Parts: sequence; C-alpha cells; structure tokens
Amino acid sequence: MTTLERLTADLTTSMKARDAFRTNTLRQVIGAVRAAEKSGPVAVELDDDQVQAVLASEVKKRRESAEIYTTAGATDRATTEAGEADLIESYLPTALSEADLDEVVAAAIAETGATSMRDMGAVMRAAQAAAAGRGRVDGTVLSRRVKAALSAG
Repeated sequence: MTTLERLTADLTTSMKARDAFRTNTLRQVIGAVRAAEKSGPVAVELDDDQVQAVLASEVKKRRESAEIYTTAGATDRATTEAGEADLIESYLPTALSEADLDEVVAAAIAETGATSMRDMGAVMRAAQAAAAGRGRVDGTVLSRRVKAALSAG
C-alpha cells in the first residue's frame, strides 16, 4: 500500500469515526499531494518518494507556523499546528537517530576522503545518499553535523 493509498484509507476511517481534526489534516495533506501532481505543465502521478517529500514539506511548514504562533503568543494555534505536524510525520519513515547520523557522516567523510570544508559538497552528497536508504534526515541537521565533523578533523 502506497503512502497516498494509506492517507486515503485513513481519511475514510477518520470520517466514519467523526474525528474532525484528523479528517481535516488528512484532507489538507491529500490536497497538497494532488496540487503537487498538477503543478507542472502536465499532470503526473507522484511516486511514493515524491509523496513523502510533499509530506515532509507539509511537516516543515506546520513546524515553522507553530514556532511563529508560539512567538506571537497564540498557543492554541501553535498546538494545533504542532499536532498536525505530528500526525503527518507519522506517515513518514522514522528519522535517523543521532548515533546513526554520526555514523552516516563518518562513513561519508571516509568514502570521499574529505579533509577540509572545501569538501563539504561531496560529503553532503554522499551522506544524503547513505541516509536515504536508512531513514528520514533533516538536511539542515545533516549539514551542521558535516560542518562540525569537517571542522574538528
């Protein structure tokens, strides 16, 4: 079952259960996926990786919105956005742990033979490729880890 099929099935279940929060969130996410399918000059059907990229983008948007609402003092809206982000995140692969992330960075540095910050691009490419097969990773977090590792070594 693809991610989109799971989202659709869960939407039906949440509608039957009259779970308004879950129903609304799933409708928004499915709408975002459909919009991404139609965003180019020709409508295409997204594969599972592309659907998950849309979901990751939706999570990021909601986390940023929650942060803005918290700063503005709108805690109820921040809580809603954070809850939506958590719900959407449950459809994504699990994030790499810090130990796994350090392992991926060390392997990428060894693989590329990197010795300085000038090699960061090559290390990032290798680390992202290695991390893709193991789980989800935030590019910003990965970048910080690579910078720290290259600066220290």
